[in-house]
Amino acid sequence: MIKINLLPYREKTEKENLRRQFAMFAGVLMLFLLVIFAVHLYFIRSIGGLETEIREADARLIVLNKKVGEVEAFKRDKRELEQKLVLIKSFEGDRLFPVRMLEEIGRLVPARDMWLEKILESENGKELRIEGMARDSLALAGFMKRLEKIGFVRSVDLGVSREQEVSGVKLQQFILNCGIQRGM
Repeated sequence: MIKINLLPYREKTEKENLRRQFAMFAGVLMLFLLVIFAVHLYFIRSIGGLETEIREADARLIVLNKKVGEVEAFKRDKRELEQKLVLIKSFEGDRLFPVRMLEEIGRLVPARDMWLEKILESENGKELRIEGMARDSLALAGFMKRLEKIGFVRSVDLGVSREQEVSGVKLQQFILNCGIQRGM
């Protein structure tokens, strides 16, 4: 005898399978959405943290730029002060130059054979004009040779040399032009 089952068990199992599949699909979809949401939250937090770091870095950059500006100002001030110190040192050396120059020239003048009447420095400070009287041309020549050996004198040229009578004595009146170099 043949048994016929009139109950729709296949349809029931198919419906249950379909419900299980739908539940599984819904669960996977929920899990997928949950993972996407978690990743989204992670990126939002990361972006927030990075934005905070960027703001802090910008604030630090502003502070450091101010400090760099201050350092540059200090460097500029230091260069200016160093230039001023160099000028002061050169002025200090130039201040004493005329004294040393006159002392050196004074030591070279023979006491009984010669005397100086004028010593003039040019405006640019590179030439010296010496006027005076000498007993004879030998005394003048000796003075010129000694003058050339001084460290600050570059050259000595005889501008004028003529015989002149003073109180009945014949003397050599002279004008010397000397090239000088400061910083002796």
